[in-house]
Amino acid sequence: MKGLVIRWLVLTAAITVASYVIEGIHVAGFFSALFGAAMLGVLNVFFRPFILILTLPINLITLGLFTFVINAVILMMASGVIRGFEVEGFWSAVLGALIISLVSWLLNSFIDGQGRITRVDYIDLKRRDDGRWEL
Repeated sequence: MKGLVIRWLVLTAAITVASYVIEGIHVAGFFSALFGAAMLGVLNVFFRPFILILTLPINLITLGLFTFVINAVILMMASGVIRGFEVEGFWSAVLGALIISLVSWLLNSFIDGQGRITRVDYIDLKRRDDGRWEL
């Protein structure tokens, strides 16, 4: 449950960042972004799988880039439901979906399934003269 709340707050932060970066996205306050993130999550759970299946041929032809259009449409749907969260225009929605996806991915990469912040350790591998690797 803690992980769900943390990811919800991460999505809220991503929506807030998108509203600062893109002129066509407006958020009235924290609670508008919070409810916008909740609505975005609900729409992604219920509608996104069906839309992805229906648009599978065009998604394959565009090598997955049509997914940004789907994300933009879902973002516009969420803005239509939540008062204080507005997306003006299709291209603002596409850029907003891209920024929200990037920020969410970046922040969620530091959070495990239980909602704890994790650290990634990089192992220093060295190649020996015989071709094998060692720590």
